[in-house]
Amino acid sequence: MSLNSPVADKVTAAVLFLLGAGMSWGGFTMDRLEMRDIHPGSTPGLVPIILGLALMGCAVLLFAGTRDKSREVAETGESWQDFAIAAAGSVVYAVAMVGNVPFVVATTIYIAAVVWWFTRPATDEGGGLRRVVIAVGFGAVVSVAISVLFRYGFLVRLP
Repeated sequence: MSLNSPVADKVTAAVLFLLGAGMSWGGFTMDRLEMRDIHPGSTPGLVPIILGLALMGCAVLLFAGTRDKSREVAETGESWQDFAIAAAGSVVYAVAMVGNVPFVVATTIYIAAVVWWFTRPATDEGGGLRRVVIAVGFGAVVSVAISVLFRYGFLVRLP
């Protein structure tokens, strides 16, 4: 079975857009806390609204990317292999690492592995060590940023 990537991207974009719209609407219709003399800016639905809008924006970008006619549709099993690796990596991260390994370390490993895998060149051009260093650096910076944002911005303790 071959995967028609532009069509799959359009369907995925539509599903993500609808999911984002539902998140935003749900956050907007959430009960407010003004009746308890709580500041109106502490709207409980604010985060789902923002995340829904961000998801809708990403869906629009994904849909716009399908209009690029220069992209070749891969007829190999590479798309399914990438899907299987992403799914397996996500399960290992969620089930085995989070809670057992410090959050920043687990997230650094996960992000670095994903960046390393999905930035591999089409041909073996060398530069493997450079790609590993970039992936680990990116994973470390992003995992620290996520940890700081949740700990100090959202006041949420991470595992």
